[in-house]
Amino acid sequence: MRVVFMGTPAFAVPSLEALAAHHEVVAVLTRPDAIRSRGRSLEPSSVKLRARGLDLPVHECTRITAETIELLEEARPDAIIVAAYGAILPDALLGIAPLGCVNVHASLLPRWRGAAPIQRAILAGDPIAGVSIMRVVHELDAGAYCAQASTPIGEKPAAVLIDELARLGAEELIAALDLLARGEAVWIEQDEALITYAPKIEKSELFLDPADTARANRARVQASGDTAPARCLVAARGVRILDARVSSEGLAAGEVCVHAGRVYLGCAEGSFEVLEVKPDGKRAMAASAWAAGLRGAKLWAALP
Repeated sequence: MRVVFMGTPAFAVPSLEALAAHHEVVAVLTRPDAIRSRGRSLEPSSVKLRARGLDLPVHECTRITAETIELLEEARPDAIIVAAYGAILPDALLGIAPLGCVNVHASLLPRWRGAAPIQRAILAGDPIAGVSIMRVVHELDAGAYCAQASTPIGEKPAAVLIDELARLGAEELIAALDLLARGEAVWIEQDEALITYAPKIEKSELFLDPADTARANRARVQASGDTAPARCLVAARGVRILDARVSSEGLAAGEVCVHAGRVYLGCAEGSFEVLEVKPDGKRAMAASAWAAGLRGAKLWAALP
């Protein structure tokens, strides 16, 4: 099968690799180089890097223009595959391929339509996360799906969960394309009554706050990443909390307890133990190493 692939972040890479192994990838579209980390230099997307490694033709575009549509028409794909591309897809794109435009979406639709389904599932306390193979339609993430797979969320950090779901999505995609090619795919329309939305995570949403519960703060740590870190003030100094777990330690909201190399932060309900941190201006370290510099620390607070 001739396919065009559209994707940008690391989540999309396993799907690209699977397509390259099973089908003919005639073009790869991705977002242009951008500042993707704390540095100031432009970096290629994960998809661009992998496509080059697979010796696939790569095209970069910020939005889908008439020239892009013409390029895709000339590629004569049987199907167009999308995985976290990061731009609105015009209706003109949807009719190019005979087998249509198929999206690998990181949620169990109709739950969590939108840009940040994995993080929203963690923050909401969902027991499971998943992927859906769906048709791309005019409305955002509203198309019917023909395959889904799920995995428990548990204590998995967002980065681990994203990687797991990316690989699940690649497996489901290849199986779905086989069914689609044989005309055997069964498409299930989404139940409108069950729709929830997953807007982009704002940095402030993941700031820790002693006025919230320990579980809510721990979920923020679990859902955090480089673009939206879980941060707070401890002893009036900024710190990023990289890992934590809910604790049975009885502390008042905003109280800090350092004991035997372990650090606990009190919340409005319960407390959590800090396991790994990155103090502002310093390297990441275990909480036991950080604890040595917290002598006399009594309070922690939300960022102003």
